[in-house]
Formats: sequence, C-alpha cells, structure tokens
Amino acid sequence: MTAVPDRAQPRPDERLALALAADLDACDFRSDPLRRLWGAEADDALARGLREPILRALALRDDPLPTLGRLFVLGMPQPLAAVERALQRLGVDGLTALGLARIDGAKVVPLAVIRPQSFVDADGVGEWWVASDLDEVALGRALPADHVLGVGGASRTLAEILVPITVDRALDLGTGCGIQALLVSRRAGTVVATDVSERALAYAAFNAQLNGVRNIEFRHGSMFEPVAGEAFDLVVSNPPFVITPRASGVPNYEYRDGGLVGDALVERFVREVPAHLAPGGIAQLLGNWESRAEGASRTIDASAGAASGLNRVATWVADDLDAWVVEREELSPLAYAELWIRDGGMLPRDPGFVTLLTAWLDDFAERGVTAVGFGYILLRRPTATDAAPLRRFEHVAQPVSGVGRALRDGLAAHDLLASGIPSVLHVAADVTEARHHLPGEDDPSVIELRQGGGFARTVPVDPALAAFVGACDGELTVSQIAAALAELFDVPLPELWADLEPRIRTLMLDGILVPAS
Repeated sequence: MTAVPDRAQPRPDERLALALAADLDACDFRSDPLRRLWGAEADDALARGLREPILRALALRDDPLPTLGRLFVLGMPQPLAAVERALQRLGVDGLTALGLARIDGAKVVPLAVIRPQSFVDADGVGEWWVASDLDEVALGRALPADHVLGVGGASRTLAEILVPITVDRALDLGTGCGIQALLVSRRAGTVVATDVSERALAYAAFNAQLNGVRNIEFRHGSMFEPVAGEAFDLVVSNPPFVITPRASGVPNYEYRDGGLVGDALVERFVREVPAHLAPGGIAQLLGNWESRAEGASRTIDASAGAASGLNRVATWVADDLDAWVVEREELSPLAYAELWIRDGGMLPRDPGFVTLLTAWLDDFAERGVTAVGFGYILLRRPTATDAAPLRRFEHVAQPVSGVGRALRDGLAAHDLLASGIPSVLHVAADVTEARHHLPGEDDPSVIELRQGGGFARTVPVDPALAAFVGACDGELTVSQIAAALAELFDVPLPELWADLEPRIRTLMLDGILVPAS
C-alpha cells in the first residue's frame, strides 16, 4: 500500500492566499479570540505540547473558529463539511491547491499549521498569520531534517531586539518561515529574504501573500551568496547557530544546524557581513559562541565579568565597525547538549539518547569547550570614519524589555559623545535611586541607580556621581553641576571631572542619562 503523505510544500498563489486571509479574518482567527475560545490555561498548555485541554474546551463544536483552530493551530484532521463552511471564499479545493491540506474521504487533513502571531513595534500593535510545517505534536514523531519552524522563542527574541529604524533596503538572511522579513517590511522600502531551503522560501513567500505584504523579494542560496556585491541599511538574521557534532548518526536540522564545526557559522557571518553594510548600516543576529579552556584566562573586561566566549566574538569583529554584543545566558556543555537533543524530540529514556549525548560531549571536549554562550550581536558601519568605534561586550542576565529602543538610543548616545558630553543632561524617566543604610548609620553604605526598562541595569554609584545624576534636571548645565560638586566635596575640579567624566559617558550609553531635548 502506498503511504499517504502528511507533508507537502506550499504552493504560493496570491489570489488564493488573499481568499484564505479573508476567511481567517471573517471568523476572527486571531490570538486573543482563540485564547478566549479555549481559555488561558489551555492556551498555555499548548505551548508545552499538550492539546487535550483545548480539545476538551472545544468539545463537539463545529462552527468556523473552533474548526479552524483544530485544523490550523493543532494540526488535526477536520470534517470536510465543517471546513467548507469555515472557508467560504477559498473552499477546500483552494486549500489543497495551496498545498496546505489534502482530502482523505470525508476529512480534511492539514499539511501545515497556521498560527496568529501578535507583535508590538514602534509603529504600533499588529498580528501576522504564519504558516509552517506540522510540529511534533501534530506529526506524532520527531521532526524531519528539512522541517520549517514556525515562530519560536529565538524568533521572538530577535524581533524584540531589532533597532526600530526606517531603512531603504533590508536583508533577512536565513528567513525560515519569513517572520523577520514581515516585521522588517513595515519599516523598509525593500526587503530581500534568503534561505538555503527551498521549502522555507515557499513558506515565507506564502506568508507574505497571506498577510498582503508585497515589498519582499525571495532568493535561494547559502549565507551571502544570493546578495553578492549588494549593500543594505539593515541586515537581520536568526541563523542556524546551534552547535552540532559533525559525527555520523547525529541528525542535522536545517532550521538550526549550519553544517559547520562549533560556532564557525556565527564567526563567518560576523566576518562577512561588513561587505554588505552601507554607511550607517546595522546588522543584528542571534548566536551561540564557545568558551574554550585555552582562552579562559583572557577577558575583555574582568570587572564586567566578560567571558572568554565574548572575547572570541570580539576577535571576529572588523576594527572599523561599531560592536555591541550581549550574552544572555551561558550553559555547560552537558546542559547545552541535553537541551538540543530534547529539542529534536528525543528523551533520556529513548534509545540513542546516550549515543547522541556522547557525540556532543566528545565534540566539545575536542575543542576544549568549557561553556556555550547565547545572545545577540549588533554591528554597525559608522558614517564618521574618524570616530572611535563603539565596543561593548557584556553579560546581561536580568529580564529585559524594549531592547531594540535601548540599542538604538545607545548608538545615538555614542555618536553624540564623539563631540563631547552635552551641556545639559536629564535623568531618564524610568530611572530610580535606591540607598541602603546600615542600622544606625546616617550615610548610605550602597547607592544604586535602577533602570526600569531596556536592559534594566542596576548601577552602583558613589555619593559624587549620585549627586551629579540627582542634579540633572535641566536647570543647571553639566559644568555648573561639576563645579558645585567640586566645592561641596572639597576636591579640585579637574580631579573630580577626571573621575566623573568616563562614568557619565557610560550612563549615557546605558540610557540612564539622556541629552536635553
């Protein structure tokens, strides 16, 4: 008997895609209505791979929204008659023509999932419909190697850190299902989206049609080959950065494995992207990088707790580029290996788990890997070639928010500081001060500035810097405040300023002090 396929490749067709969009819109197939339909607890359970709470909430309902919820969100076959009622413009024939489903008797069997993805950016709140391959829950088995992933945690992280700027030309390298290209298209004249996977490009092109986006051009190829000789104002990438052993028997997934040894793919991106940045152009990507035993004693800034993995990233960056690299977490080789073996659908009790774990640990041991960092990299080609480039390599573990705006404002502060500290400064609206006193003491033992948004930094300051920041209300100039503090603390002004000036610069880069408008 011939096996009935449960996978297909989308066949983009703008007319049919817009008809499907009209049907999804007509039944309010969006995040909030679906969450209200089956309840917040069931919705959260789905993120953990549990469908049963949603099925219990929907019971036997066959009206359009529950039908499309089971078909597209859960990836479950639905009665043909119910799907026909839900898709009155597209019809089941249109759905199959798009390659998103097949007919099996009186059932419509999904070949892809379509899920609403809400977003918030500088232009407001919106939502996309994003199609991707059936996941493990729908397939009932481990993912195939050419699986096209939907919007996962890494995709959301990259979306949250993108610098909110308007550009003429943008590049989404390794577009996958196309979510970053969709987001960037809102602030770009033209977006070029590339991928080594023809299957991923088919999904990305369909998703653009489904959401009525027409300013994205799709190109097939590896890394920067499809854009040879071209420059862009913005380059974004969620590349296949997962460090995977190149050993026989270890599965390689196109959406996460770049086919190179260790962190070489991220290194290659960092070294090659400068050739594709226009003056003022910015590149942003997610990545993993290895800390290795032979470099463990070298750090960029020991006082900031910089890891040797960050030190290795620093050596990849061209001397004439601005660089801001943020490490969000660091895992041991064992924890890292277990994370990605589980991501492929294998549990410790499954046959082969120990074999894969051994392959990963042997691979790390061969290079002397002591830890693997995860975070994001921002590179910029400065417009002023005579200014000292920005160099920030830091570990930030605390919860963050509005990172894209914080990065944008930090770059702007760096540019402004090239001409010196502005004459008038303000304390940012989200900054508070905390003072800690020992019992019975009048003077604080610790003074901290705390940032409410962005990188949510907590910065210890001494009384002089705390007094300077407290006086930055727009009434006095920086020089007037410094002179008053020199008199108050009975310190020569040049000596006081030599101590304060570099720390004021850092507070501006951090967004704690901002120039007067």
